[in-house]
Amino acid sequence: MGVLILLQLLLLIFVLIQVGTMRYWISVVFNIVSFLMVLCILPREDNPSYKISWIILIMAVPLVGGIFYLIFGRKVNGKRMARQIEEYTRALLHKDHGALPRCSGSTCGDCLDELRKNHPMLARQADYISNVSGFELYQNTEVEYFPIGEKFYERLLEELRAAKKFILLEYFIIQHGKMWDSILKVLEQRHEHGVEIRILYDDVGCVATLPALYGDYLRAKGFQVGVFNPFHPRLSSATNYRDHRKICVIDGNVGFTGGINLADEYINARERFGHWKDTAVMLRGEAVQSLTEMFLELWQFSCRESLRLSDFLPTQPCSCAGFVQPYGDSPLDSFNVAENVYMQILNHAQNYVYITTPYLILDNEMVTALCLAAQSGVDVRIMTPHVPDKWYVHLVTRSHYRQLLEAGVRIFEYTPGFIHAKMFVSDDDTAIVGTTNVDFRSFYLHFECGVAFYLSPVVAQVKEDFLRTQNICEEITLEKERAIKAPVRILRSLLRAFAPLM
Repeated sequence: MGVLILLQLLLLIFVLIQVGTMRYWISVVFNIVSFLMVLCILPREDNPSYKISWIILIMAVPLVGGIFYLIFGRKVNGKRMARQIEEYTRALLHKDHGALPRCSGSTCGDCLDELRKNHPMLARQADYISNVSGFELYQNTEVEYFPIGEKFYERLLEELRAAKKFILLEYFIIQHGKMWDSILKVLEQRHEHGVEIRILYDDVGCVATLPALYGDYLRAKGFQVGVFNPFHPRLSSATNYRDHRKICVIDGNVGFTGGINLADEYINARERFGHWKDTAVMLRGEAVQSLTEMFLELWQFSCRESLRLSDFLPTQPCSCAGFVQPYGDSPLDSFNVAENVYMQILNHAQNYVYITTPYLILDNEMVTALCLAAQSGVDVRIMTPHVPDKWYVHLVTRSHYRQLLEAGVRIFEYTPGFIHAKMFVSDDDTAIVGTTNVDFRSFYLHFECGVAFYLSPVVAQVKEDFLRTQNICEEITLEKERAIKAPVRILRSLLRAFAPLM
């Protein structure tokens, strides 16, 4: 499929160049059309960095850039996908009782009122997530934090073995090996005991890790299987929209999410890029409903199966300190929920913000928020990998270091290998653990999810994990950045200019 895509690209470029050089007037027409296309791009509501990258490409190579924008840049297929997902979501939330609320058990309003009494600023963050994404704030939810993939794996197997009614799995990457094979064995055992099992995986995420028609193999075992946005060997912007979420829900009462996919490097059973550092959380109680809703939304879209949310609701509320708010983000609407949640933390921080991310590919808004926080006296620290998984992405990540360092941000690279965790923690009262990288693809092209914790014991655990990990990192200083040779700086700058299109 990759070869077919490459052949299409080469053929398209060849035809455009041939046509453009055959007649001078054709070249003039292409230039005029490209100029008009730029005028159409300028008023669009897309991110400025995204628009600028396309404008540079179109004006630099009018013959190719304009056509590429028409194919990849207009998001026409995304609008169609958004309508379909919205229809299924509306049916999911309203079919049972006329207007089934997203929250169950303790009312959403009560939770927000309680948080507002304790911390009005945190309530604003919760209000934003609730108003824009529809995912509500919960109490009555126990939380367990996993600072490494191996701990998550052990707990996941334990909870899967205890499943009684259903298991929902939604993962960007699944790959045969110690981790997935042992999970698969447990799934087979639970299925024999009448547990209903649904597995949803991203087709592009698994294109190099699973054999073709793997869904049929799983269906033969009795599982229900969905493949999100199947990859087809043709040039289309729809290929960009990927399901980057990692969700497991068991009986509606237990839910897992975080950065960990179902492949051996995530539990260090296979070494890739040195030691793999990743994190996850387990929820038990009312807040699991939001993870279930996220799964069912994309499941119904992928499998065209109409389901009743009431069949999947939590039945075992728990008591625990603090507030929990799982939330999802879609690339198909005009709200950059995940990025805005991150920026609100930066804008409201008084003492510190600690960040872990495998990729640091920033738009102007995020750069401004990071620099402004640091320049305002907030202790801003960012932890990124020292060993890259993609060399060109790592170059773009490092291209932002100098500007951030000059503003007072401290940067640490995880020297044992690759850090894949996606977390924010701030002021001992707020933390985010989820799937969203600090990069363009996560903010604008992927379906993502995360969990916001307010006044929860988990906040201290995330902070402690960050500081402990920082002790085995290399701090990047301004002097080190200034010593980078000119050719490397130039290459970084070139890659950074087109980072929104990668």
